[in-house]
Amino acid sequence: MAILALLLVGAILLLASPAAVEAQQTGKVYRIGFLRAGEPLKLWIDEFRQGLRELGYVEGQNLIIEFKIGTLDQLPQLADELVRSKVDVIVASASSAGIAAKKTTTTVPIVFTSLSHPVEIGLIKSLARPGGNITGVTVNAAAHVGKRLELLRELVPTLRQVAVLTHPGHPSDPVQRKEMEEAARALGLQLKPVAVRGPEDFDAAFTAVSGADGLINIDTPLFTTHRARFVELASKSRLPAIWANRTVVEAGGLMSYGTYIPALFRRAAVYVDKVLKGAKPADLPVEQPTKFELVINLKTAKALGLTIPPSVRLRADQVLE
Repeated sequence: MAILALLLVGAILLLASPAAVEAQQTGKVYRIGFLRAGEPLKLWIDEFRQGLRELGYVEGQNLIIEFKIGTLDQLPQLADELVRSKVDVIVASASSAGIAAKKTTTTVPIVFTSLSHPVEIGLIKSLARPGGNITGVTVNAAAHVGKRLELLRELVPTLRQVAVLTHPGHPSDPVQRKEMEEAARALGLQLKPVAVRGPEDFDAAFTAVSGADGLINIDTPLFTTHRARFVELASKSRLPAIWANRTVVEAGGLMSYGTYIPALFRRAAVYVDKVLKGAKPADLPVEQPTKFELVINLKTAKALGLTIPPSVRLRADQVLE
């Protein structure tokens, strides 16, 4: 029995990552700092934790995760707190957290996830060779901005003017707006930008979108964090809306097209593991997703008096009844 137990322990150590095995042998406890503006979904964090467990990291044994969640204005201070607590790596969720972490430290490794346009916002030098102390997984938002407008027009053939909920202050807001404007021109659509800086702007924003034929949003954590409120206001305004994140559709939104975010958090765990093994972020190419998903909420469509065209429904990855 003792020999069998030793064999089992040996097999477990072989399956674990070298960094995790070393931690178990030396008693080292790795510290991961997690930074984000707005509360992340539990599923996203569960996927990140599961990815780490599969690589041999166990919270409370060889790993501690320190969460720092706040507003855009609080991110610089929260990033500084993580650096002062001597974390081994910072996981930055979304562009705002990535920029705040970069401005705070040039030495602590940073792994970003669910982040768009890292090159355009000055976070890294290139996707192939990010440089500095930063790498990670991007949402590749540029690949689906035009597609979202196309889908909205298929749903609403009379679509002419589209209201855009923007998020001034978020690093990728200007880049995303530019891409939307280019896509709208190609489709012959007119955009109506409406600024949303925080919850205090929600009601006024939906008053301002009155008269538009449809609704779209800049992809930032603000719209995920407050998804229930946005769904409620869109419903009251009776505006057909397509969102960047399926979580809004699961909360009652009409339709979404974008990257499956939980997979990005699972992949972030792989990058964290590589960094803890000693890899330099500058040498780790940024990963881009290649699969996007279309999710439709039929109950919401019915409430808005909309019929989902067969051409759209057949392309859906998931239809919520």
